[in-house]
Amino acid sequence: MARYRIAWMPGDGVGVDVMDATRIVLDAMKFDAEYIPADIGWEFWCKEGNPLPDRTIKILKETDCALFGAITSKPREEAAEELAPELRGKRLSYFSPIVKLRQLFDLHTNLRPCKAYPGNPLNYRDDIDLVVFRENTEGMYGGIEWFPLPKKVADAMADAEVGHPERMKRWYEKGLENVALSTRVMSRQGCESICRQAFEYARKFKRKSVTLVEKPNVLRETGGLMTRVFRQVAKDYPGIPAWEANIDAICMWMLKNPQDYDVLVAENMFGDIVSDLCAGLVGGLGFACAANIGDKYAVFEPTHGSAPKYAGQDVVNPMAMILTAKMMLDWLGEDKQAQRLEAACAKVIHENSTATYDVKGRGKGDSTTAVAKAVAAAL
Repeated sequence: MARYRIAWMPGDGVGVDVMDATRIVLDAMKFDAEYIPADIGWEFWCKEGNPLPDRTIKILKETDCALFGAITSKPREEAAEELAPELRGKRLSYFSPIVKLRQLFDLHTNLRPCKAYPGNPLNYRDDIDLVVFRENTEGMYGGIEWFPLPKKVADAMADAEVGHPERMKRWYEKGLENVALSTRVMSRQGCESICRQAFEYARKFKRKSVTLVEKPNVLRETGGLMTRVFRQVAKDYPGIPAWEANIDAICMWMLKNPQDYDVLVAENMFGDIVSDLCAGLVGGLGFACAANIGDKYAVFEPTHGSAPKYAGQDVVNPMAMILTAKMMLDWLGEDKQAQRLEAACAKVIHENSTATYDVKGRGKGDSTTAVAKAVAAAL
C-alpha cells in the first residue's frame, strides 16, 4: 500500500497539461503515493450542473491532501447558457468550486511564496523572496452576494438603527433590480489566525519583517478590525518588525523596492491581488505556486488560471505546478524530497536551456513535457 493517498484534480484547460507534467516529475522521484482521480470543474458544471460533485468531496475526505490544476469560471448568465439543455430552467446557479472547497474544508490559509530563482530572465531582481499569507475563507471572496438586491436586505441596510438611510437612498432611486451587492465579511478569529500564522512563519524561518496589506482608511470597519488585530498579535512577536501598508500604495512600493519586504499578510481579495504582483516580480504566473491549508487537510494549486486557448497544446509553463507539488511535500513532512525537487527546478531555471515560450519567447519555447523531463533529469 502506498504511503500517501493524493486526490488528483486536473480541473480545466491547461490544468490537465501541467498536472501531467508534474506527474512525470513525481514518478521520477519515486514518490510513494497513490493518485486518486477526482472530478472538478467546468465540464461537470455543464454536464451535471455541479462543478464540485459529491463524489469528489467524498474522495477528498478519504485522502491525505489534494493536487489541483486550474479552474474555469464564468459569470452567472454565461454559465447558465452552457448548461446541458436538460438542466436549463432548473434554477441551478454556478459557484466557484475552489472557493467552496476552501470553505467546506476550512482551508483558512492561502500560502503563496514568490521567490526569484537565479538565471530566470524574467526576474525583476534576483534577490526577491516574498511570502504572502492570504486569509482564505472570509473577506471579499466569502461568497455572500445578491443580484438583484433583495428589498429585505436593502431595508436592513437603510434602517436608521443599524444602517445608513441617507447612503441607501440613491440605490433605491436607481431601482433595486439594477443593483448588485457583494459583501466583505471578516471575523476577529479569521484575522487573528492569518496574522498569527504570518508571524509564526517569520519567526520559524527567521524572516526580517511582516507587513499587513489593508485599506483601513476607507474600509473602516473590516479594515479597521484587521489592523487592530494585526497590531495586537504583533505584540507577541517583539523581535519581528511589523509594518502596515495600504493595498494601493504597496503595489507602487513593491515595484520600486521589492527587496524591502518579506512576509505579507492580507484578507482574501487583497491577498489575491498582491500575490499576483509578487508573481510578476519573479517571472510571472508560470512560476507562482500556492497552497490552501487547513488544520486537517490541504489543497495545493498553482495561482494561474485554466487558459483554455492553450489547453492540450503542451506549451504552458509547468514550473508553478511542479513547485506547488514541492509545497505539498513540505506539508506532508517530506522535507528532503521537497528540497531535492526545489533544487532540480532551480537548476533547470538557472541553466535556461529548457524553458517554455513565456521565458524564451513565442516560437522559441520548449514544450510543457520537455520542461518536466528536464526537471526529472535534474533530480
